[in-house]
Amino acid sequence: MAKLWGARFSKETLQEVELFTSSLALDQRLWSVDIQGSIVHAKMLSRQGVLTEVEGEQLVQALQEIHSEFEVSLKKGLGIPVDPRSEDIHSDIEKKLFEKIGQLAGKLHTGRSRNDQVATDIKLYLKKELNLFIEEIAELQKQFLSEAELSTEVLLPGFTHMQPAQPVSLAHHLLAYFWMFQRDKEKTFDALKRLEKCPLGAAALAGSRFPLDRHFTAKELNFSQGPTENSMDTVSDRDFAVEFLSVAATVMMHLSRFSEELILWSTPAFSFLELGDEVTTGSSIMPQKKNPDVAELIRGRVGLVYGDLIGLLTTLKGLPLSYNRDLQEDKSYLFRTLDTVRASVNLMRLMLESVRWNHDKMSLALRGDFSNATDLADFLVGKGMSFRQAHEVVGEVVQYCLRHKRALEDMTGEELLSFNPLFTEEVLTILPHQAVLQARKTVGGAGPTVVKEQIESAKLALKTLHG
Repeated sequence: MAKLWGARFSKETLQEVELFTSSLALDQRLWSVDIQGSIVHAKMLSRQGVLTEVEGEQLVQALQEIHSEFEVSLKKGLGIPVDPRSEDIHSDIEKKLFEKIGQLAGKLHTGRSRNDQVATDIKLYLKKELNLFIEEIAELQKQFLSEAELSTEVLLPGFTHMQPAQPVSLAHHLLAYFWMFQRDKEKTFDALKRLEKCPLGAAALAGSRFPLDRHFTAKELNFSQGPTENSMDTVSDRDFAVEFLSVAATVMMHLSRFSEELILWSTPAFSFLELGDEVTTGSSIMPQKKNPDVAELIRGRVGLVYGDLIGLLTTLKGLPLSYNRDLQEDKSYLFRTLDTVRASVNLMRLMLESVRWNHDKMSLALRGDFSNATDLADFLVGKGMSFRQAHEVVGEVVQYCLRHKRALEDMTGEELLSFNPLFTEEVLTILPHQAVLQARKTVGGAGPTVVKEQIESAKLALKTLHG
């Protein structure tokens, strides 16, 4: 079949130009939604009298047959059955339609441009993919929640500036990531709202002279907010893609933060955890190595996703209205990020499932780390001293301990009394790290009681947004 636009030209397109302008390698994954949109468009044209009822039925039947042929090819492991000479997936499907029903196939494009067609395809595709993505984030959250429920009494140092700060539970630490991914999931849900207006019928840029029923089309394609309002904006809008890339960049940032901790905590210096053999790799020269390569690659691929976000923003920043071919590049950014972030979320869940936590090492790391120093100052505040004065007194106690190689929790009542008369004997009961943790009872804090409440809140959040 000749090119969809070839009649205007007197010379054949250079092969180099065809290779440079082809988008088939990227947009062939849109085959199913492209056919879905074409079926609805054919029904609408028939319903509006632009096509006869018989013509509409023939087009729909032929498109359904093409869809089935694609499915069979994929089921057999033969891939997407496209002609590599096709310019894009739209022209490839139209070519197959011509082979089935002849010139009637040419009527399908009445009142439609590839400009509104591809915008519709991308939105339909993203709606499906983002709903799957939400499911995958939820599965990762469930794993964090499951691990947290088992570790409300497991202590480890909480860090600020990568220095021991105050003791927390492993549950509290893991739940921090649960809430990060909860926000990511909420933002993904919100991004779905910008996919609920139907571009089809905007045509090239100015709408159509044919009596298209855009409300019918939108309803049939399950666009809950109806058709888009402005045809010029419609064919040039990729804000919805930018929004998803922004969400994905944040998800990858959160995954990277936990990856960094998995990497650090699996080193001999920490030994807080061991990743399973099934999610780690070895070295070609050092027989002893067990490397957290998956976590490192997730951390590394954050740059790809950040780059895709900036890439699309840069593509869009200088485009005058309305459609420009630059927009073809949206799919390279969008699909690469979609594949990367979904794979990363799933692999993070698999890594977390494989983790063997070393509770003893976590507890040992608290020994002499001075993460109970704030509670010693709080004790003095409870006796009437200002916090600034208490801070200074405890700073002197810490200096003493460092000079004498003593842990704060090993100080005697007599030693503490020598620093300030407010240090009564009961001070010794608040210095053990377990006591420090138990004392954290404010909402959202690290104490076991409120962490258990937090777990219930997490379950409710998971159920409310996902169930």
